Amino acid sequence: MIVRTMKPSDWDAVSTIYLEGIATGFATFETKTPSYEQWDNAHTQECRLVAENNGSIMGWAALSPVSSRCVYGGVAEVSVYISEKSRGKGVGKLLMQHLIEESEKAGYWTIQSGIFPENTPSIKLHKKVGFRYIGKRERVGRIHGVWKDNLLFERRSSRVGID
Repeated sequence: MIVRTMKPSDWDAVSTIYLEGIATGFATFETKTPSYEQWDNAHTQECRLVAENNGSIMGWAALSPVSSRCVYGGVAEVSVYISEKSRGKGVGKLLMQHLIEESEKAGYWTIQSGIFPENTPSIKLHKKVGFRYIGKRERVGRIHGVWKDNLLFERRSSRVGID
C-alpha cells in the first residue's frame, strides 16, 4: 500500500468512499457527495492524500481551512474516509500519519476534527496518532432531523508555528 497525493482523476473513487462514509450516518453532516468543484473549493490545495493498493484507492484524507481570517492560517480541519472493504486494516492510521507530516511541511500548527460520539473507530484513530480530546459541542447540527453532538479533537505540531 502506498500513500500519494490525490489527483483530480481520483475523484470517482474518492467520492464513492465519501458516499460510503455518508451512508454510515455518523461520519459527516453531509447527506450527499458534492461535485468535484465544490469539494475542491472547500479543501486546501495541499495535503490531499489517497491510500492505494494495486491501483485501488482504499481511503483518502484532506484538510479544510477552519476560517478565512489570516490568524487561523495554520489551522485546518481533517477529513479522513476509508472504503468499507478497507476498514480495520491500518489504512486510516497510515493516511493520518502522512497527513500529519504533510500538514507540518505545509506550515499547519494545529489540525482538528469534529467527530460524532458514536464513531468510535475514528475516535480511536485520532487518539492513536496523537490527537487530544478538547470538548463536546452539544446538539451542534442535525442530520435527518436528529440533533447530533460533535466531539472536538486537535493535534498541535511540536515543530510548526508555536514559539
